[in-house]
Amino acid sequence: MTKITINKAQVKDVNVLALLGTVTYTESHGHFIDNKKDLMRYNESAFSVSQIENEMIDPKNIFFIISKDDLPIGYAKLVLNSTNKNVDSQNSCQLERIYILNEFIPLKIGQRFLTFLEEKAKELKLDTIWLSVYGKNIRAIRFYERNNYKEVGKSTFLVNDKEYENKVFLKEV
Repeated sequence: MTKITINKAQVKDVNVLALLGTVTYTESHGHFIDNKKDLMRYNESAFSVSQIENEMIDPKNIFFIISKDDLPIGYAKLVLNSTNKNVDSQNSCQLERIYILNEFIPLKIGQRFLTFLEEKAKELKLDTIWLSVYGKNIRAIRFYERNNYKEVGKSTFLVNDKEYENKVFLKEV
């Protein structure tokens, strides 16, 4: 029987988070980025061990690791009390990252992971979760729409000075 667990990441997990970040970002977004050197530079800065350590020591950031039979297969990052010009709530969090390794996506654990994160936001007395998703990432957009996230605006995401248009979604929890 498959055992799925979700745990809050600790500083000792920084290498796992850096590796999961690099691999999952490349799997989910690599084909959208024309210049593979840009992708490599982005991964080296966004998912370096030192960058993840810096993010982990910020008390506004909470990382979670989802595992299958004790093997880390994905992670998420919530940013507490994060604001966005498209979000009215002053008591919200940003789901900045939620990724699962491609091989494990067919297990349909993304739904379980998202529900867990929404419950965590409620426990923290937050009323809204917001996120941005690349406008051409149709699979992700459909996932959020199925989970009652509403599009409320647009934002720009930079990968080494190249702009990518994202959609901003929110859900009241």
